[in-house]
Amino acid sequence: MKALNRRTLLSTALALGTAVSAGCANSPSTAPGSAPSSAIRILPAQTTWGPAPAQVPVTEGIAALPGGARLWYWDTGGSGEPVVLMHAYSGSAAFWEYQQPVLAKAGYRVIAYSRRGHYKSDPSNPDNPGSGAGDLQELVQHLGLDRFHLISTAAGGFIAMDYAVSYQDRLLSLVVANSLSGISEPAFGAITQALLPKAFSQTPADFREIGPSYRAGYRPGVERWMALHETAGKGGMQRTINKLTWSAVGTLRVPTLLVTGGADLYMPPSRVRELAKHIPGSEVAIFNEAGHSTYWEQPEAFNGELLRFLGKHRKGG
Repeated sequence: MKALNRRTLLSTALALGTAVSAGCANSPSTAPGSAPSSAIRILPAQTTWGPAPAQVPVTEGIAALPGGARLWYWDTGGSGEPVVLMHAYSGSAAFWEYQQPVLAKAGYRVIAYSRRGHYKSDPSNPDNPGSGAGDLQELVQHLGLDRFHLISTAAGGFIAMDYAVSYQDRLLSLVVANSLSGISEPAFGAITQALLPKAFSQTPADFREIGPSYRAGYRPGVERWMALHETAGKGGMQRTINKLTWSAVGTLRVPTLLVTGGADLYMPPSRVRELAKHIPGSEVAIFNEAGHSTYWEQPEAFNGELLRFLGKHRKGG
């Protein structure tokens, strides 16, 4: 079993991704490693911003799981199809304030939790770190969920991909945004290391995680993100259940949407197209000007794409 470490999570280098114009949506791609052109959506940049909308009331709790984890979660409740949100390494369950009310008002039961060591959850036990995918499975059992939609970002995508390979029969759909997805292929990892400057991990968190267009355009949003980041905590290393090779992700039959930003320093568009090539039937959405936090930087566009994709994969179609 492979441990996740900070070096792996701080993966892709200072190469601003492809900037694409709004007029080239669904343009053909013939480059090696591209997903079929019909599966690629290119979204225009969101250029106006504002604070998050009022939140829907939630039930909060601490789930004491059989594997030893005590995880904080919130749950909007209701009878709608469940959507579980997986946060970034730099974040926590508190970061989904732009998505929570939108998904809830669309009729979904929305759930987010903080992984071990993150905001309001207990630290990881180094003698019993467990696996992120195992914790998720125990949590959904604790909450009595059957099948659900799983939405992840950044390091949350490592766990979401591992979970999907292990428990794909539990998923209605999978969204992996701005994430290297824990892929362990040597050539993929070598490119990551070649792109990563040695001092990258010492740069400010907002530089690594938020694109320059948003940082220049909406300082109140950056300040809010940094305030949440300061309380987010840092999880310890956990095992993965699977070695996430191309062969492993090639077994997925879950409807999958892969998201990245044109200015994502970790996962530029060329890399998400490479990942999509190995996941049968996957769709790709590339958000012009977005950095590594598309869900936060372009919430209106991101939420619209979520609702489109989730709507296609509700039970019964």
